[in-house]
Amino acid sequence: MKRSRDTEKRSEINSAIEELSLLAIVKPGGNHETAHIPTKPFLSLCYMVLQVLDKIGPTMAVLRQDVHQNIKRLEMMHELSPSVNSNLVEILISEASKGNTRKRFSCSKAFLWLTRSLDFSSALLQALEIDPKRNMEQIVQESYDATLSPWHGWISSAAFRVAIKLVPDSQTFMDLLKERDENFDTLKKQMQILVSLLVPFLKDAHCILKVYNLDRIKST
Repeated sequence: MKRSRDTEKRSEINSAIEELSLLAIVKPGGNHETAHIPTKPFLSLCYMVLQVLDKIGPTMAVLRQDVHQNIKRLEMMHELSPSVNSNLVEILISEASKGNTRKRFSCSKAFLWLTRSLDFSSALLQALEIDPKRNMEQIVQESYDATLSPWHGWISSAAFRVAIKLVPDSQTFMDLLKERDENFDTLKKQMQILVSLLVPFLKDAHCILKVYNLDRIKST
C-alpha cells in the first residue's frame, strides 16, 4: 500500500489521526455481528503503527515483523476481491463459515494480532503523553505487560525481555515522533487526540473479536 508524498511529510501521529477519521466502525442497530470495518483505512493505520515501532528501534523487531506479515496477509485477501473484502468483518464471517478462523495463517488471526498491536501502541502513547519524562524502558515494559504479554508464548516474551534494553530514552523518542519545527506541547496534544480516537475504536474491535470467538487466542 503506497503512501502519498503529503502523508510521508506528516508525522506518524498526524497521519494516524487522519486514518482513524476514516475508520469509523458502523454497527447497524449497535450489532457487532453486522458491523463494518473498512479494510484499507484499517491497514493504513497499521502501517502508521509500523513506523512508530521503527522509531522505538531493535526492541520492536519481532513485533514489527509480526505486524508487517499480518498487514500483508490482509492486503492480499483484499486484493483478491476488493469489493467483497472491503469490509474486514465480511472476511471474518467468510473464514468462520469455512472453519478457517483458527488456522495458523488465517486473516482472522491477522486482524486479532493487529488489533493487539494497536492496543500496545495506544497504551505506550497514552503513558508517554501523561508523563513524557518517565523512563522509556519502563513505559514500553508496562505497555507490553498490559496488552501483548498475556497472549505471547515464552519465546516471544523472552525475546522481548532481551531487546527492551535497547529502547531509546523518552526524550529521543519524542523527538523522533515530532514533525519538523513542532514543539512538545503540540506533539502531546496530537498524541492525546490519537489515543482518544484509538480507545473507542479498539473497544469495538475487541467486541467484534469476541463475537467470532477470537479474543482468547494465544500465540503458539
